[in-house]
Amino acid sequence: MLPAETGGQGAHISAGSDAEAVAQWLAEYRASPQTRRAYRREAERLLLWLAEQGLGLGEVRRAHLDAFEAFLADPRPRERWVGPPRPRTADDWRPFRGPLSPASRRQSLVILQGLYAWLAEAGWVAHNPFRLMRDKRRRLDNRQTRIERYLETPLWEWLWGWLGRPVEEGASARHRFEWQRRRLVFGFAYLLAPRISEMSAARMGDFHRREGRWWWRVTGKGDKLAVIPVPPDMVALLGDWRESLGLAREPLPDDATPLLRALDGQRGIGDNRLYRLIREAFVEAATDMEAEQGEAGRSEAMRLRQATPHWLRHTALTHQAQAGVELRYLAATARHSRLDTTARYLHAEDEAWHRQQARHGLSASKPLDSQSGSS
Repeated sequence: MLPAETGGQGAHISAGSDAEAVAQWLAEYRASPQTRRAYRREAERLLLWLAEQGLGLGEVRRAHLDAFEAFLADPRPRERWVGPPRPRTADDWRPFRGPLSPASRRQSLVILQGLYAWLAEAGWVAHNPFRLMRDKRRRLDNRQTRIERYLETPLWEWLWGWLGRPVEEGASARHRFEWQRRRLVFGFAYLLAPRISEMSAARMGDFHRREGRWWWRVTGKGDKLAVIPVPPDMVALLGDWRESLGLAREPLPDDATPLLRALDGQRGIGDNRLYRLIREAFVEAATDMEAEQGEAGRSEAMRLRQATPHWLRHTALTHQAQAGVELRYLAATARHSRLDTTARYLHAEDEAWHRQQARHGLSASKPLDSQSGSS
C-alpha cells in the first residue's frame, strides 16, 4: 500500500514504493557514478528517518524539514545511526559517521530539494515542501556569487613547496613512492582542474602528443568527452612519475594502465582512497605549518584543515582566471556547459571594488590606515 498522497493514478512513473520512486530518480545520474552515490546517501538517510516517523515522502510538511535538519546535526540515538565505515550489507552498517557540519547539512537539503522537485514533476508527490522554506531559500539555492572554497596563491605556493621538500636520506622505497605520487596528484589537480573521479579513472595513454603539443583526453561528468591542453609542468611531473615506476618518460597512446597506482605500482586507486590521500596530505601540511609558524600560521593552517579534494579544482580554475586565461578557455578546461558557472571563478571585479572602496575612510582626506604612522 502506498503512503498517503504518494503515487497513485496521477503518477507519471511506474513505481510501487517510495524507494522505487527514488531509485528511478537516481537512475537519471547513471552517467555520473560519484554524484549518484552522494545523492543515494542523502536520499537513503531521509527515507530511513521518515520510516522512523511513520511517514512517506508525500506526507512531508514544512515543519518536518526543520526536524530533519536538526536530526542531521545530531543523529540520535547515536548507536542506531552513527558508526565507522562498513560495507552497506554489514549488520553494523550505519548511515552516519557523525553529526553533519552546517555545510554538509546545506548540501543534503539542496540534494533533497532536487529529489522532491523531480518527484513532484513525476506526479509521485503533490508538492515540494522545500519551496516553503522562504527563510532558507537563498541557502538552498546553493549558488554563490563567487567561489570561496579555494587556496589563495600564497597558501598554494607554500603547500606546493611543502610537497616538494626532498625525502630524507635513507628513506624507504615506499616513502619515496608515496612522495612522488602525492606530488603528481596535487600537481595534476592544480594544473588540469580534474574532478576526483576523473583523476582516479585516468590512464597513461590519456596523455598524448599531437603536432608537438601534449593533450589530456578525459570522459567527465555526463559522460562527455573532452581534450584539454597539458602545460609543460604537468608533462614534467608525468615523466618523473613514470620514471619512478621504471617506465619511459612518455606514455604510448595505447597504454591503458592506470595513471595513479597503489603501492604495488600496478593497480589503480579508487575515488575513496584518492580522497583520503589528499585529505591526509592537507592535514599533515597544516600540522607542519602550525609547528613551523606558530600563531602566525594558525589561520592558514585552519584553511588547510578545512580543504577537501574539490578545493583543488576550485583553486586551479581560480588561479587560471587570475592569471588572465580567457573565460571561454577557462570554461573549456572546467567543462562547464554554462559560462555563468565559470564566471564564479572571476575575482577581478571584487578586487577592483575593494580598491575603490578603500578610498572611503573616516577622514575626508585620507583613509585611517594611511594615517597610522602619524602622531
